[in-house]
Amino acid sequence: MAKKRPQTKAKQPQITSAEIPVVAAREPCPCGSGRRYKACHGRAAAHAVTQLVQRPFEGLAGECDLVALRELVPAATVPLALKGGLPEGVPSVTLATVLPMAWPALRRDDGSVLLGLQNDTSSGDLSRDLADTLQRALKAEPGTPVPAQRVPADGVRLQDLLDDTADFEPTVHSGFEFWVPDSAESATPEVAASLERANAAAIPTVKLSGVDSAYWCETPEKNHLRWVMPQPEEQLLDALARLHAAGTSSLGEGTRLVGSFRAHGLMVPVWDLPSGMDAEECEKPAAELAERLAAALAADTPLTPEERRARGGLTNRQVTLS
Repeated sequence: MAKKRPQTKAKQPQITSAEIPVVAAREPCPCGSGRRYKACHGRAAAHAVTQLVQRPFEGLAGECDLVALRELVPAATVPLALKGGLPEGVPSVTLATVLPMAWPALRRDDGSVLLGLQNDTSSGDLSRDLADTLQRALKAEPGTPVPAQRVPADGVRLQDLLDDTADFEPTVHSGFEFWVPDSAESATPEVAASLERANAAAIPTVKLSGVDSAYWCETPEKNHLRWVMPQPEEQLLDALARLHAAGTSSLGEGTRLVGSFRAHGLMVPVWDLPSGMDAEECEKPAAELAERLAAALAADTPLTPEERRARGGLTNRQVTLS
């Protein structure tokens, strides 16, 4: 008997992961594997989207203030400059801590754009989420809010859109009246109700003028100074430990360094202040502390036993915000 020739399957053209379109999770994967998208290339796509970027604002002017506005400051705005200038019909772009109804962004009637910073995001890269929202806001119809949506893993980031040569100068507000350009009376009932709730929850906050990215805030029991610092965490912990062991880490009588936050890849030391100490009274001691900290950061000798104990105490009093 004649031998049967082995049958060969026709080779399918190979496509790369980048060429595979995104489809619904339960649909067949476009790569032709026969599996559902979520169990095939959708798994890698989902991982790429949700993979956490530890320091999303790195490289941006005002990185420390961006972290403060995202995590610490109730009501603030800052004008944004775009690479290549503003599109036609967009008189201004403003970053805001929070927008009414928790909108991600708003295109106002006059064409200006408000971009909200303190919103839940769909991916692990806050910069990419904000850039996607900003791009959609620039094209939205005037007078409309911009909804949230899932962004692609290869989307642009704020670093691609913002002019890194422009100043980044936040303005801290006592409330959220900046939501309504004319007056609170002109707001819709929904926005007015949201405004009332936001104002009731806002903690009085002031940005110090003598040092960078330090914010005084008032609470019923005591006041605080929360200072976002750009140095690498290990280096900053060593420097603060040197000051703490020497008894020079405070901002004066009745104040003390109580710990720190971690937020978006940066460290935020926190000081307790007496309830009677206002923001203006923090200016001079904060400037003096900045000088002592600069000297401690420049030190290259090993930590002493007392300094190591101080460092351990500071490490134990860290809280991660993001």
